[in-house]
Amino acid sequence: MRPRYSSGILGLVLTMLLVPAMPPFTQAQVIKSGPPSCPGVALTFDLCPVRKGAGYDQALIDYLIEQKIPATFFMSGKWITKHDQQVRALLQIPFFEVGTHGEVHAHLPLHSADEQKQEILGPVRLLKTKYSHDATLFRPPYGEFNDDTVNVARALGLQFILWNVESGDPDPTLTAIQIEDRLKQVVRKGSVIVMHANGKGKHTHEVVQNLHQQLLPQRNLTPMTMSDLLICNQAAP
Repeated sequence: MRPRYSSGILGLVLTMLLVPAMPPFTQAQVIKSGPPSCPGVALTFDLCPVRKGAGYDQALIDYLIEQKIPATFFMSGKWITKHDQQVRALLQIPFFEVGTHGEVHAHLPLHSADEQKQEILGPVRLLKTKYSHDATLFRPPYGEFNDDTVNVARALGLQFILWNVESGDPDPTLTAIQIEDRLKQVVRKGSVIVMHANGKGKHTHEVVQNLHQQLLPQRNLTPMTMSDLLICNQAAP
């Protein structure tokens, strides 16, 4: 006798068969780290709009390029509009990755789902139309989000990237040594470190040098782009 299925169960079965399996570390709606067995870390830099200054840490970027250090940048639409030359330069570096960071760096949970969609879509559209770049990584401004934010990002096909290591580099009261001590306590396999490349991090360049020359080599960790970190499946020794 053939088993009978309700239309609801049959639909669920068909959905499970038709939807492709996703890697285990991209299933989570909000991604804060890579696989804990991966001997790498993601150095990520937010490019938020600034009211004063150049809005771009040229010395930091030069160091990353000279040392060929993979890095991921999250650009706001307002920042992109004011930094055309820098956007083009970053997109040309093969070991850099570019994602988005909202249009005007708004507090997303204070807005409706439709308003959030426009805020999220702004820099995605701009990078596509003006620079022919498909941005698939999204980080919410201030790290703030609600269910609408997650649902909108998912509907747009974006990977929702946060972090699990906060450098604190925009804090003017922190010294480079204090930031480095904080990183020493928490950086490990699969870490995603959030920093800033818009000049708000007074000691970011110095901290990155310390990471590259001392902390990461001491722990046998390798810098990776965010996307490479997420697909890193090397087993722990």
